[in-house]
Amino acid sequence: MTDALYRTWLGEQLGHRTVENLKKHGFGAHFVANVEDAGDLIIEMVQRFTTFGFGGSSTTRALDLPAKLDRMGKTVFDHWDPPQDASDMELRLKQGRADCFICSANAIAATGEIVNVDGVGNRTNAMTFGCPHVIIAAGINKVTCDLDTALRRVREVAAPMRAKSLNMATPCVETGFCSDCNAPQRICRITTILHRKPMMTDVTVILINQTIGY
Repeated sequence: MTDALYRTWLGEQLGHRTVENLKKHGFGAHFVANVEDAGDLIIEMVQRFTTFGFGGSSTTRALDLPAKLDRMGKTVFDHWDPPQDASDMELRLKQGRADCFICSANAIAATGEIVNVDGVGNRTNAMTFGCPHVIIAAGINKVTCDLDTALRRVREVAAPMRAKSLNMATPCVETGFCSDCNAPQRICRITTILHRKPMMTDVTVILINQTIGY
């Protein structure tokens, strides 16, 4: 076996264990091999919905989901691609009341918890209440062994990389390390942990056996 095949095998073992534990916690969960399979599965799942909200996510763009849904004639609320007649605040509010909210996660514990950190809160709010259906697409690189390591991943990997991608004026952009700063452009302001499926929200995780996103 080549190194790539070993990595694929290891991802499969981790992915199947994570999906099993997510299901035990009430979440819908699927494990797929690649972004193409993930995109096809999500499009199949959301046919009946009309309106869609998107959180700030490079993963969902890697799957080309906003564009695909737009071509299907769906209404898409995406503050990364706003129409000229809508304000940023208006779009973020509509995201949280759409038929379906599509986003990624900052970390997923193999024990079945989902961790996210937000700067504004529209993404974390929409994932827990407001949209009746939530789909989380995440690469296998987001999975850690347990909740403690998932929280560490946010601080040590996801947050510095995301802040760098947004060109924020924060210490982690300079050093690559979180210093629990008070910088005005700090993006780590709200932390949510989905220990179990929210009582009034259906949440489905699509776990992809590829490295995608931060």
